[in-house]
Amino acid sequence: MDLTLTARNSSSLTEPAGGRVVPVILCGGAGSRLWPYSREARPKPFLPLVDGETTFTATLKRVSDRSLFAAPVVVANEDHRFLVAEEVRGLGVEATIILEPERRDSAAAVAVAAAFVAARDPDAVVLILAADHVVRDVAGFHGAVSAALAAARAGAIVTFGITPTNPATAYGYIRRGTALPEAEAVSAVSAFVEKPDEETAQRYLDEGYVWNSGNFMMRAAAGLAEIERLAPEVAVAARIAVETAKTDIDFLRLDGDAFGRAPKVSFDYAVMEKTDKAAVIAATFDWSDLGTWESIWDAGRPDAAGNVVVGEAVLEAVSGSYVNADGPVVGVVGVDNVVVVATEDAVLVTDRSRSGEVKQLVARLRESYPETVASHIRVYRPWGYYQSIDKGARYQVKRIVVKPGARLSLQNHFHRSEHWVVVTGVARVTVDETVRLVGENESVYIPRGAVHRLDNPGKIPVELIEVQSGSYLGEDDIVRLEDDYNRK
Repeated sequence: MDLTLTARNSSSLTEPAGGRVVPVILCGGAGSRLWPYSREARPKPFLPLVDGETTFTATLKRVSDRSLFAAPVVVANEDHRFLVAEEVRGLGVEATIILEPERRDSAAAVAVAAAFVAARDPDAVVLILAADHVVRDVAGFHGAVSAALAAARAGAIVTFGITPTNPATAYGYIRRGTALPEAEAVSAVSAFVEKPDEETAQRYLDEGYVWNSGNFMMRAAAGLAEIERLAPEVAVAARIAVETAKTDIDFLRLDGDAFGRAPKVSFDYAVMEKTDKAAVIAATFDWSDLGTWESIWDAGRPDAAGNVVVGEAVLEAVSGSYVNADGPVVGVVGVDNVVVVATEDAVLVTDRSRSGEVKQLVARLRESYPETVASHIRVYRPWGYYQSIDKGARYQVKRIVVKPGARLSLQNHFHRSEHWVVVTGVARVTVDETVRLVGENESVYIPRGAVHRLDNPGKIPVELIEVQSGSYLGEDDIVRLEDDYNRK
């Protein structure tokens, strides 16, 4: 896959933003609260949970007006780099993709983005956006950004306040103070409290507090200076990680040792609860962070019985429920206000009001079923995907799909042989010194230890069935001799 059409490296922001806002899209997190649909290998931002598209794609579209926004900066975990690049490429936009070697929470990600942008344009205003939020009122969102811009340029760190609908304990609460002289729609923050208990949250709701949306706007240099003042260890680690970063294909890979020294802390706790530069603008646009299955239900389009159904499912005497059948056909009878999510290898059933407890469930699942928490049966790769069909003690059967123009790494295995049967398309297969085209209903055998590669020279995807046989069938029995994607 040629990423040069879709992603830009660090040189792409050497020019000033020219007064436009630089969107910074944060793609961190494991998405455990939306298990089993969301997994560590493909978390929430990269799943079509609402309106048939991923929230990451929707976020990219929301900041695509180049009269208001400069090209975005995306901060993502290196394990998700090709998911990010694929969606950027699909939209045909340019973006700088910065890779985190490990998860260090949002303070480090914001510091990295601020340091990166400030080094190229100290006066640039950055808009920090989570990749997994839903905003359907794009015009209202643009209006709020424009209304808050003067305050951000004057040095404020502006958050977008959401009118609460219930005494939720998963959000921060903000009490608005006096209006700022630079922008009358923006108020100083007189209190910023992260995640109170339910009794306190109800009192805040009664007193007119707003939720913190977790999206912020600030001058890059001013935001970085505030992080240096309030969370100096985070700022130092971020600065060094950016200064010593290396370009990898079209990604900017942060230095692992430097970035790893940043404490794990959110931007909200590290900065927003302590700073005297916090400001808030009341968001008139709709917003959801899709934090639980109940919020997915709430963001859906229910039928007359209040049910939201995705996939192949049949409901009888059911109301107020969310059913997602991603694989098997699901039948639900005689229950109300439940969540049923079925994938090909796992099923979740919970009371809708208790769907926030899925995170605790996943922590227990990780102890006994770590693979089910980490990834789906279908595993995505930069060249396409593979999906396990059957597995025994000394064999495994996979379905493999390779995109047009893509190719697997040149590799060999110490413990297994492979047999490939092409179902659709034409594959070019290398086995040691032999290169041949393998068409539909044709096969090729790869002996244990043979150096081999498959690529798709055609215009349609190549689909094949792979039968592995050997004493060890793990994915770590791959020795990559050449790889287009610089994987280890």
